[in-house]
Amino acid sequence: MTLKKYQEKRRFEVTPEPSGGEKTSKSASSLIYVVQKHRASHLHYDFRLEWNGVLLSWAVPKGPSLDPSVKRLAMQVEDHPVDYSDFEGVIPAGEYGGGTVMVWDTGTWEPEQPNVDAALKKGDLKFTLHGKKLKGSWVLVRTRGYGGSSGKSSWLLIKHRDQYAFGEDITEQEPYSAQTKRLLADIAREGGGDVDQASTGDPIFKVKAPRSAPKAGAKKTRVRR
Repeated sequence: MTLKKYQEKRRFEVTPEPSGGEKTSKSASSLIYVVQKHRASHLHYDFRLEWNGVLLSWAVPKGPSLDPSVKRLAMQVEDHPVDYSDFEGVIPAGEYGGGTVMVWDTGTWEPEQPNVDAALKKGDLKFTLHGKKLKGSWVLVRTRGYGGSSGKSSWLLIKHRDQYAFGEDITEQEPYSAQTKRLLADIAREGGGDVDQASTGDPIFKVKAPRSAPKAGAKKTRVRR
C-alpha cells in the first residue's frame, strides 16, 4: 500500500487536496470510513476504508445501495492519505479529478474477518459500517470484470441483509453533506467551482425540456408557480 500513485497524479501547489506527506493510522477500534460524492467529468461516489495508514479507495459510479439485491460496481483506485477523509471542496478544472467533492458520509468501520490483508488478497472483504448514513454489514467482492489489463480491479459493493437494509435509494434520500449539510452546488459556489456542473450531481436538479413553438391560434395557458 503506497501513496506514490496518488501523489504522482496531483500538483499540490494547485489543488487543495492533502499531500499525504506523512502516514497516519488509528487503532483498529476506530478505523475511518468515508464516502465522498465527486462530480468530476462524471458523477461517482468514492468509497474509502482506512487500513495500514492509508485509505483504500473504490470509485462507485452509481453510489452505494441499501438493497441487498443490488450489486454496485466499485472500481479500485489508488490509495489516498488518511487526512483526505475530511476533504470537501473544489479541485480546479484541468487537474486530476477536477470538480466538486462532498463528504457524503463519514464514520468508522470494523472488519468481520480476523485477517483483513488475506481477505483483500482473496477479494472478499466483509465489514460493518458505523456511518451517519450507511450502517450494518457489507461486503466488497472482487470480480473478473473490467480493468484487468489496466492495472485496476473491479469489485462489487453489496449490502448484507440486516436491520439496516432498505429498498429506497439512499443517494436520493440523503443528498446533503454529512459534514457541512451542503449540496454539491453549494460547495462549488462557495469554493469558486463550476456551479452548473456541480448541480447536475444534486438530485433536485431537473433538466428542462425544450419548449415547442405554440400552434397557430392556440390559447396560452398561465402556469401557476
